[in-house]
Amino acid sequence: MNQLPNELKTPAWLQLFQWISDPLGYLENNYQKYGDMFTARIVGLSPFVMVSHPQAIQEIFTTNAQKFDAGRTNGILTSFLGTESIAILDGSTHKRRRKLLMPPFHGERLQTYGQLICNISQKIASQWVQNKPFIMRQVMQDITLEVIIQAIFGLSEGERYQQLKPLLAEMLDSVSSPVRSSFLFLRFLQKDWGNWSPWGQMKRNREKIYDLLQAEIDRRRREGKLEGHDILTLMLLARDEMGNPMTDIELKDELMTLLFAGHETTATGLTWAFYWIHKLPEVKEKVLKEIEGCGDKEDPMKIAKLPYLTAVCQETLRIYPVAMLTFGRVAKSPVEIMGQQFATETMFAPCIYLTHHREDIYPNPKQFRPERFLEREYSPYEYLPFGGGTRLCIGYALAQLEMKLVLATILSNYHLELGDQKPIKPQRRGLTLAPGGGVKMMMTGKRIMKNSKVTELVGT
Repeated sequence: MNQLPNELKTPAWLQLFQWISDPLGYLENNYQKYGDMFTARIVGLSPFVMVSHPQAIQEIFTTNAQKFDAGRTNGILTSFLGTESIAILDGSTHKRRRKLLMPPFHGERLQTYGQLICNISQKIASQWVQNKPFIMRQVMQDITLEVIIQAIFGLSEGERYQQLKPLLAEMLDSVSSPVRSSFLFLRFLQKDWGNWSPWGQMKRNREKIYDLLQAEIDRRRREGKLEGHDILTLMLLARDEMGNPMTDIELKDELMTLLFAGHETTATGLTWAFYWIHKLPEVKEKVLKEIEGCGDKEDPMKIAKLPYLTAVCQETLRIYPVAMLTFGRVAKSPVEIMGQQFATETMFAPCIYLTHHREDIYPNPKQFRPERFLEREYSPYEYLPFGGGTRLCIGYALAQLEMKLVLATILSNYHLELGDQKPIKPQRRGLTLAPGGGVKMMMTGKRIMKNSKVTELVGT
């Protein structure tokens, strides 16, 4: 068996502590020491080769998918998403499931969500009280959760809808800080000691959510009317090449995946975007000017095509990508990456964060500069906030649309300010990277955008 490259000398238990408490420091320090490839050995995880060179990432993403497994590297997610989630599957099973789930997230179906996103954004933002501070991440989570619930179920009211929202929020809060996230990595903490234990509480919340999902599936089947445009209806109607529908457990695990991953990540990206826009006045001015100059601000799809707004969202996901790593890949046979031979069962972890911070691709990578995305086009191996290859995030197009429409809706209707001018530092939130403290902001007035003039209303 070939020796893995640049194995870290730090004890595995200390690597685990660093990876949980200061993941960006862990990545950057080791990149400075070892460069494009280094091997992490973290207690509780198999050794994996961290890669951040676009050529290496391209070779991993474009190699025949049958040569790599990815789903089995995500065992850490089964407690949240179940064993039938698309994130856990591999091989032909993954390919079939992905084919079934793709239609609701692309093409004409995507356009049906545009006005929904704008309406929900306006509805929730209208509840702000002038000059009263709020945590932007909580607001964004409210918006994205309502969007995904309505898009999946077509539900905007009712007992089931009201029950789902707090249960999902509680599950996400269980991993809201580095300390709380530790039970994802430490197996001895994955014990059910009753409602007072994080693991026990998470398990019970998950069971309640699955009961609600099953009740909704049963209701749809009982009524026999599958005529809606929501995602659940499309999933119930979907058939594989053998004519078989998805089973109840497959449906519930996929619904849980969409609910869990489909709003948490987008809420984080949006929070960062509002932070940068209001941290940098020149960025805010350019965004507002472009939105105001849009010929038809009532058409969500035209808003979504605005170049500077798009660049702001791209730069937001570059500088602090929500996911630091793509799904890992495990070689099912010997493989060559950048001229180096690797044995069967070698695990690779393409690192989104380190790739996005390469000086040779992004000069001054710590600087938030949307213009870089207007000046050149980046390959999917240089810019990969949604992963890539056969494991590209299935909802990436919806997430991008949602970011742009939420920003445009709120920025064109409200004047906001940061509650604190101190720089916000990223911190671990479960398996993702989120702004520490959630970004305190406040609404200082309503905004009327008319013709080419922007009027601030001091009162509400």
